[in-house]
Amino acid sequence: MKINGSLIIFTGVLVVLATACKFFFGPNLDWSGFSPVIAIALFSGFIIKQKDTSFLLPLMALFISDAVIQLLYNQGWFPYAGFYSGQWINYAILLVSTLIGWGLKGRKYSSLLTGAIAAPTVFFLLSNLGVWMGSQITYTKDFSGLMKCYEAGLPFYRNSLIATWLFLPAILFVYNYLTKKKVVLTLA
Repeated sequence: MKINGSLIIFTGVLVVLATACKFFFGPNLDWSGFSPVIAIALFSGFIIKQKDTSFLLPLMALFISDAVIQLLYNQGWFPYAGFYSGQWINYAILLVSTLIGWGLKGRKYSSLLTGAIAAPTVFFLLSNLGVWMGSQITYTKDFSGLMKCYEAGLPFYRNSLIATWLFLPAILFVYNYLTKKKVVLTLA
């Protein structure tokens, strides 16, 4: 991926999109988890050839959106903090989506569908496992407690699946238009 003005604007748009989704959907539990960050991470794995660089875009989108939310929270304009204890775990789990994108590189549409299902599913399984392991009071430390934790996370999972299914093709269309001047859904 060659850096130019269009790609810098594209990156800025992705950051603004991640922040806007967090701002508008995050406080409402029915919509919480509806975010483009998993789609951005998959996109990075699919498209960016330099593996070390492919981690930067999703991390930057998530970090900047969290920083903006933190600023709004500090001003009393948002109901929860952008930064919290143990948050680094979600950052690390997000990067698994980039790894999934690497593994699915190719020109097949089935790669998009597989990634759009696998990445939110892996994120759901790992992040809820982390919540269960880290919870001191909420969930019992047995199979029943783990299943209750997963059950509580199902609305977030649904929203992240829907968001990834919507945002991944949109991000690819925009990227391909900027780089190839074609509105196509291709990975290479």
